[in-house]
Amino acid sequence: MHQFVDGEWVAEYEATNEDGEFDRQETTFRNWVGGEGVREGEDPDPDAAFPVEAGRYHLYVSLACPWAHRTLVTRALKGLEDVVSVDVVDPYRDEDGWQFTPEKAGCTPDTVNGFDYLREAYVAADPDYTGRVTVPVLWDTEKGTIVNNESEEVMRMLDVAFDGLATRDVDLYPEGDRDEVDRVIEEIYDPINNGVYRAGFADSQTAYERAVGELFDALDRWDALLGDQRYLAGDRLTEADVAMFTTLIRFDDVYHTHFKCNVRKIAESPNLWNYLKELYQLPGVAETVDMDHITEHYYTTHTDVNPKRIVAVGPDHDFTAPHDRDRLGGGPPGALSPADD
Repeated sequence: MHQFVDGEWVAEYEATNEDGEFDRQETTFRNWVGGEGVREGEDPDPDAAFPVEAGRYHLYVSLACPWAHRTLVTRALKGLEDVVSVDVVDPYRDEDGWQFTPEKAGCTPDTVNGFDYLREAYVAADPDYTGRVTVPVLWDTEKGTIVNNESEEVMRMLDVAFDGLATRDVDLYPEGDRDEVDRVIEEIYDPINNGVYRAGFADSQTAYERAVGELFDALDRWDALLGDQRYLAGDRLTEADVAMFTTLIRFDDVYHTHFKCNVRKIAESPNLWNYLKELYQLPGVAETVDMDHITEHYYTTHTDVNPKRIVAVGPDHDFTAPHDRDRLGGGPPGALSPADD
């Protein structure tokens, strides 16, 4: 994998450790729109270095990437489409990294800076940058720099900092439940969100089997819990559900086959499957899902996993089919009722 070292684009990033386990590199840009207090759910500070303003901030995303997808789902649920703009890179990533190819379906040009590659944004923000070029990127158009490229933090900013500009009354980090939401996000990260990558990029049988075992232990535990509880953190939709959704929606199409997470499909786990369908059917969410981008990216970009770049054609799931989640208490907020869509 390629990355920057002191502002130079080189092929030096090793994705696994000495035990053959996938080792995700930490993100670098960690500033907060509205100030650090937003992390804990506090109201944004008007004097923050990156103040909350409509039209000032821009997202660079890949529709294929589950981490970037979190930010798109949050933006849609909150109704922030006219507040934070978006550009979409090509799902295929070669040695030059994420590229803007507006002639390709679902992709856009870089409408803010006119860059050809996303890596140009990273060195524009820091000419001596060392690290990978990842999505999402939250860009400040006024200062001409990256605010943040950590998906969980960008999701929190869209939910909390931009709440006053949202067109839907949706609170994904509700007061009184915040500790539980944070706990669940942390609990699902390593075995599930990152676990599929730990399985898919493992360089040893031991590392692979450990990752797959932890992944399905966690999925089974959440499937059982969702038999009696509507959402991951209780009876209210939260950021934790957004974080789970973007992994589950990709699971049967790419992780099950491409990453060898083939103990079972999500469609074979009744509560997770119905939960996934409910989330997909929330207003605005389906429009953030592009399965063509998802499958093209995984099957053609990871040549160490799939050297012939043959894209699997199945399965053919109907995420719009009826679900059974209404049998449980709670439910989506009124602003996300079907009539709102």
